[in-house]
Amino acid sequence: MHRVLKICLVTLLITACSRTENTMSQDLSTAAAEADVENGGRGLAKLNPQPRQAYDVVLKLHNAPGPFERIEGVAQYDVTNEAECGRINPETGTAGRITSQEPLALKRVADDEYHGTVYLDRMLDEDYYGRGVCHWKFSGTGALLKATGAHEETRFLTFIDADRFTAGDTLTRHYPARDYPRASPVEGPSGITSIEDYPARGNEDPTVFVPELREALFSISLSAKEAKQ
Repeated sequence: MHRVLKICLVTLLITACSRTENTMSQDLSTAAAEADVENGGRGLAKLNPQPRQAYDVVLKLHNAPGPFERIEGVAQYDVTNEAECGRINPETGTAGRITSQEPLALKRVADDEYHGTVYLDRMLDEDYYGRGVCHWKFSGTGALLKATGAHEETRFLTFIDADRFTAGDTLTRHYPARDYPRASPVEGPSGITSIEDYPARGNEDPTVFVPELREALFSISLSAKEAKQ
């Protein structure tokens, strides 16, 4: 469930944080859809076979403390009308959130630069539960970076929301270099504890860090522009 960015909090019947490219039949039962999501599939959700709203994505590293062998991108989509179209939870009488994080391939074009393509209309609007058509909307793009991909290493995370993405803004987040390749052990009530798979989300404002960290920061930038047709 959490192979991409580990930011999905709930497993939903229609979507998952990561998936295979299996094509699911339209009459997939709810139970089968849930099982497919648990196994990394897409469940009832389908991709738009002819997406047109393409954006070129650029990820840049600045003053990186070392190489990043694992870089994974993701494009997030959310249904905007789940209350009208989603499956009703019999225990609460309400419909759950419907979200999907689709893998974004990022191609290395230089030591510190990666390119990819995101489609705003990647998901296919459909009536999944006989309650009306669910409408998908692009929510943003993110990335996960690790030194070699080993479990214990720090996960450097970044995410730019849809408004800034489509406006052509550049999101730059700063990270302490000391967290590379893995976060340092911390001392607590029970002694020194190692932190494995630490999620470093950084900050847009480098001045929030204490002076000793501020002197050794690196940054990750995400930007996009509408692709030429």
